Amino acid sequence: MSDATIASRALRSLDLTDLTETCTDQAIDALCKRAVDPHGPVAAVCVWPQFVKRSQENLRGSPVRIATVVNFPAGGEDVSRVTDDTQEALSDGANEIDLVLPYGAVRRGDLAVATEMVEAVRDLVDQGRLLKVILETGELKDPHLIETASRIAIAAGADFIKTSTGKTPVSATPEAAEIMLNAIRASGRSVGLKPSGGIRTVADAKIYLDLADRVMGPGWATPRTFRIGASSVYDALIAAIEGRAGTAATGTY
Repeated sequence: MSDATIASRALRSLDLTDLTETCTDQAIDALCKRAVDPHGPVAAVCVWPQFVKRSQENLRGSPVRIATVVNFPAGGEDVSRVTDDTQEALSDGANEIDLVLPYGAVRRGDLAVATEMVEAVRDLVDQGRLLKVILETGELKDPHLIETASRIAIAAGADFIKTSTGKTPVSATPEAAEIMLNAIRASGRSVGLKPSGGIRTVADAKIYLDLADRVMGPGWATPRTFRIGASSVYDALIAAIEGRAGTAATGTY
């Protein structure tokens, strides 16, 4: 498969993200413009809750979905607050909710808290909208804990399980993604995977696409079941599609 083909496949599954602390209205306008590039469009933009309405205005009439984050990035345990935030985001026009699992509770063995939160948010995210549950695998670290968090999220109704917030020292890793894919396969449910954080080059994206193809079978990884959460990889993907030399390996041009 050529670099351009890989890049096109990755671009269509991209959640183009701006969750920087300094994000502005102007940055959101630019993000949404990139999201509907003729080489795309991307699957979704992922933005802070306060930018959902502006994203909706920018993307009206396009197929690009609007994702936002709740319980982010700390993964707290206040279910009521998280459901209030989710309801507000949905009312503002979010199509997808990326919820941080209370991973601290999972680490100490309090699985009921994690289950309760996912189920409570799941009850609100309906009508074709998607719930992605962020496990924060770089903080869970232990393969058994990553598997446990995956099973909890899937059983509680996640549409996707996602590796990371991108706000911790370790974000997505192929090792964590493989554990998550195996949990999805074992569940028998139609659940997607979203590796997120630290994916910067076409080669990085290819690692996760190849992994999904190997574990789930060729053709499984489509925007309905596979997303890449990233911002910095976008330029590398566009450059590879346009055939600019050196982009696949380095992500630069």
